[in-house]
Amino acid sequence: MRSRLAALLFVPIALVLLLLGVLYAGTVTRAQQQEAFLDRARDANYLVISARQAILADDPDIVAVDLERYAEVYGVGTAVVDQAGEEFAAVDLDVADVPEREVAVAGRASEPRQSFWPWEVDRIVLAEPVFHGGDVVGALVTSSDASAVRRSMWNSWGLLLAAGAVLAMVAVVIADRTAGWVLRPVRAVDRAMTNMGGGRLDERIPPSAGPPELRQIIERFNDMAERVEHLMHRQQEFVANASHELRNPLNALMLRVEALALTVPSEHADDVEHVRAEALRMAQILDSLLLLADGVTLGSAQPVDLVDVAGRRVEARRAAGIGREIRVTAPDEEVWATVDPTALETAFDTVVDNAVKFAPAGTPLDVAVREGTDGPEIVVRDHGPGVPADELDHLTERFWRSPGHSAVTGSGLGLAIASELLAAGGGALRLELPDDGGLRVRLQVRPWQEEAS
Repeated sequence: MRSRLAALLFVPIALVLLLLGVLYAGTVTRAQQQEAFLDRARDANYLVISARQAILADDPDIVAVDLERYAEVYGVGTAVVDQAGEEFAAVDLDVADVPEREVAVAGRASEPRQSFWPWEVDRIVLAEPVFHGGDVVGALVTSSDASAVRRSMWNSWGLLLAAGAVLAMVAVVIADRTAGWVLRPVRAVDRAMTNMGGGRLDERIPPSAGPPELRQIIERFNDMAERVEHLMHRQQEFVANASHELRNPLNALMLRVEALALTVPSEHADDVEHVRAEALRMAQILDSLLLLADGVTLGSAQPVDLVDVAGRRVEARRAAGIGREIRVTAPDEEVWATVDPTALETAFDTVVDNAVKFAPAGTPLDVAVREGTDGPEIVVRDHGPGVPADELDHLTERFWRSPGHSAVTGSGLGLAIASELLAAGGGALRLELPDDGGLRVRLQVRPWQEEAS
């Protein structure tokens, strides 16, 4: 955004500099041409006197000496023509190639040829009428090479371009600094929002330079952050209190159920077992709700080897005797990621629990660790019935359960918790339906190389 804003500031400045440069270049060009023409006109005024005397005396030699000397010193071709426009005296100039003489013979002095481009300036031609007693008796014509004028024009243009380049660089610096000054509060807000999104609710933005309107945004952001932190603290306090108040009666209820199971007649054993299962289900729901209410911020991200994590958690489940074959596929080398290890292990266990719960007994679970197209990931695949394609997006919604699995006990929070655990660390939970049935769950996390660079 800074580059775009700097460009918006620079473009008008560049256009103004370009316009002023073109106007100044034209002014300099015309001034140099005018100066050269006036210099030739001053010389012509002196030579007109000798030309008048020569024409009146009908003696070309009178003016020829001055013309030769002038051509020798300045390298300017000159000629004198009579009233009919015919050559009277000439040095290094063929008057037939000078149409301006006709204008001078008619009694009007020639005007300078104005040209903007240096390469169009070839020669400087001047024709002055020669008067005697108010009558035109002839004309003086001069023609000189304009190479000196062209060099002067090129030099002026070169200096102008150099000055324009310097001014353009200064304008770039000014535009960049101005854009940085304008966007400094925006960057501060962005950093603060990122930190708050990562769980740092005490993040605040110090007062900084910038436009007054953006400084007001910073003040309002700090006020909003203060209110959000206050509300979150109140929520956490409520969660802690609710946890304490709910766990005590729930634990007491479970103890009474266990005591009741020892005295109840055998014909009511199934009812007691049902009550015990419902109490355990309520405890699981309570734990899940508390985890979600705490924002699933379990710790800080760090480099984690996914191969090691998957291997340890699978071995732990095998040791617990879950009665389900788990096949692990992993590369020989480590697969490093940036993730909170507790969040990843909790999400992995939750996904495996979900697969064990819904896949038919005796079917294996496939766990694969790999470098996916979107980064490192752990893939858990079951061979159960899966779900209809239109229900796939609902699996990570809280308390949602597929109508086809209503007979399976559960709270509908497992995949929702796993999804939020990974999302809190910048990862994601992807669900797919393989062609041969079942459900494939991809636990995607951030690569460690991205953070290290």
